[in-house]
Amino acid sequence: MISILIDSIKRSARLISVGIITIILGVFSCIRCSSPKTPTKGQNPNLVLIVSDDVGWADVGYHGGDIWTPNIDRLAEQGVRLEHFYVCPLCTPTRAGLMTGSYGIRFGMQRATCPPESPYGIPTGIETLPEMLARAGYKRRGMFGKWHLGHRYRKFTPNGQGFTHFYGHYTGSIDHFTHKRDDELDWHRQYESSYDKGYSTDLISNEAVRFIQESPVNEPFFLYVPFNVPHKPLQVPQEYIDQYVHMVKEDASPAEQKRQKRRQIYAGMVTCMDEAIGRILDIIDSKGIADNTLVFFLNDNGGPLDAANNAPLRGDKATLWEGGIRVPAIIRWQKGGLVGGRKVNDFLCYIDVYPTFKRIVGLTEPAPHHVDGIDMLDILRGEATAPGREFYSYHDRAADDELLAINTPEWKLIRRGPAILEVDQGGEALIELFRIAEDPYENNNVADLYPGVVKQLLDKVRAFRALRKPGGLPRQEERREDIEEGWRRPFEWKALPDS
Repeated sequence: MISILIDSIKRSARLISVGIITIILGVFSCIRCSSPKTPTKGQNPNLVLIVSDDVGWADVGYHGGDIWTPNIDRLAEQGVRLEHFYVCPLCTPTRAGLMTGSYGIRFGMQRATCPPESPYGIPTGIETLPEMLARAGYKRRGMFGKWHLGHRYRKFTPNGQGFTHFYGHYTGSIDHFTHKRDDELDWHRQYESSYDKGYSTDLISNEAVRFIQESPVNEPFFLYVPFNVPHKPLQVPQEYIDQYVHMVKEDASPAEQKRQKRRQIYAGMVTCMDEAIGRILDIIDSKGIADNTLVFFLNDNGGPLDAANNAPLRGDKATLWEGGIRVPAIIRWQKGGLVGGRKVNDFLCYIDVYPTFKRIVGLTEPAPHHVDGIDMLDILRGEATAPGREFYSYHDRAADDELLAINTPEWKLIRRGPAILEVDQGGEALIELFRIAEDPYENNNVADLYPGVVKQLLDKVRAFRALRKPGGLPRQEERREDIEEGWRRPFEWKALPDS
């Protein structure tokens, strides 16, 4: 305890309050665990799902990045690295798939992100991940961070979708210090506004640590921590910016210096988040529950190239090239037979989390809704290989700029152009075909060489696109303040109607 106190005293003034909270919780942990209570034999594991927001492929240390991420790297050393893990090119669709195991196109949540005025959310008839875990006996199901899956009605908020504890914000990007979106406070504890002061990353991690500490040792918990960094606005306490002054070069052009300064702030945000993840891992260790706690870390979409680094992958956030949809991902669970320090190169994706957790907690009956993902537990254990499968990506940017893609173990096709259901096959669209197994960086478009493959894959993406029903999230260009006549943002995003 002395070393912990000394380390905390050495922290900067901004982190003193965070350190004190962590120390106090650690003390109670030691007191409560002085006569260790081991989990009941056969007890389901604690499940911790951590999501970063806009981290690039090469923005983590274990991928050779130049940003300091020792805690994420620690997780990579102790866990299994998923080196071909796919998500959506934008955050809302990825989060919808994590919560349901389904492509969001089935219920109107894959077309774009969820804007402040949107009346949409995950339909209440679709069982979410926390609702499924409730059936498996998980009494404590906490969510701390960025939701972005519906907020016009209570039924669409975290507490309305199966979480017992919520702290964070409903909408997408907020000011990380004031916690406001469009001049309205968007920071909540359960359904009530929270006026807590501080940097959002620190507040989120404080609540996650508290939740773990207060969870009984003999009862499994589910903890979902979707951080809202390094998503814009690029903001972080100055001490983190100062760690990366070397990124701004005096001899760079003004335009390049501007980009370097964005990169500098962005890097500080990633390191601050890494410290927050470290606090979560530390409280799991100090409480003596690490062996039977599954920790899954992933990013929600590719990093934006105005600040992130996706090298050597092509493309970035909002594109369907690999840099937009292939992300860092790690899973650690010692008691579950996941041998640390391994890499899994099988083709896995975000919709696989729900069915994998379902298997882990022992639920065998079919889900009460359509699930597109696969159970990847045996693959993670090294006991099986992924089946030959297809993975679909979709982003409807504008009336004449619809993006669709399909990945298979051998091929990848991207189609960009007018809506595929409104034109003849191919139409005026740009078609790219890559032998993705041999060309992971998408350097060689071979569409002209394999017209049969192009036709076959176009038929598949057309069928996928046909799953979208009328309604759902609008295109970015269709958003407007008066999406419903007379609607105005609610005061502090609270007092939401039930439906």
